Amino acid sequence: MKRLLVTFMAVIAAIGTFAQEFNVSVQVTSPQVEGTEKKIFETLQQDLYDFVNNRKWTNYQYKPEERIEGTILITVSERSGEDFKAKINVVLRRPVFKSSYNTPLLNYLDKDFEFKYVEFQPIEYADNVFNSNLPCTIAYYLYIFLGIDGDSFAKNGGSLYFEKAQNIVNMGQNAREKGWKAFESQKNRYWLVENYTNPTYSAVREAMYRYHRLGLDQMADDVETGRAAINESLELLRKANRERPGLFILQLFLEAKRDELVNIYSQASPMDKTKTVNILKEIDPANSSKYQKILETK
Repeated sequence: MKRLLVTFMAVIAAIGTFAQEFNVSVQVTSPQVEGTEKKIFETLQQDLYDFVNNRKWTNYQYKPEERIEGTILITVSERSGEDFKAKINVVLRRPVFKSSYNTPLLNYLDKDFEFKYVEFQPIEYADNVFNSNLPCTIAYYLYIFLGIDGDSFAKNGGSLYFEKAQNIVNMGQNAREKGWKAFESQKNRYWLVENYTNPTYSAVREAMYRYHRLGLDQMADDVETGRAAINESLELLRKANRERPGLFILQLFLEAKRDELVNIYSQASPMDKTKTVNILKEIDPANSSKYQKILETK
């Protein structure tokens, strides 16, 4: 009996060393909503936190230190009974090997987020059912998180999760809420996953891999080798931009990386600085002045 008890405790301890996929902070704010019934927003925040972090989203076992980090910020602007109008800001980060630095992967503000929520009613989701806009939108962005994170560690490593996000978009074509249809906007949930799954823009996904796994992750051991891989990733981004100027996911990549790129190349050789600035000004002309700082750094 004692041996069985020891074995049982060992199994429990082993299970405890693994965790769900996400360590994502969730915030729900309502600065524009009048009234004193604010507790519902606290309940919604806790329900969403549990939905995101305490549910299994993949078939893989993640160790606690491997959990994907990010932030989901929902800002509610209107409420009418069970109906809410809001914006949702999704932020994704990734650790860099052999450092304490977390590199930004995504920082996107979705301005079309309407949903129904009944306090204390469970938030339920199934992969093949579009039951409600709230869980489906959150699940969509979590699969986007998994897809981008996967691409940063292996070439096309996020394909499975982009397909799951695409499935939610397909099911959402009959939803009354905005964000799921191609004709509603050039920059919404439809186009975000369309860009990631479209083979025409595969250069952006390869750039994600080269930039992070072959670039940033190598810089602790060899700065020049890491920077050379990042150079290659920028060439891939230029290729994608020439295929389709203003590509949505390319803009999102640059939005997350501008400050980081300035820091990376401020200590590069004069030749690398000039070449990089020319590429960045070509693919992100609206922010040319920011990239000019690379050349001004001694």
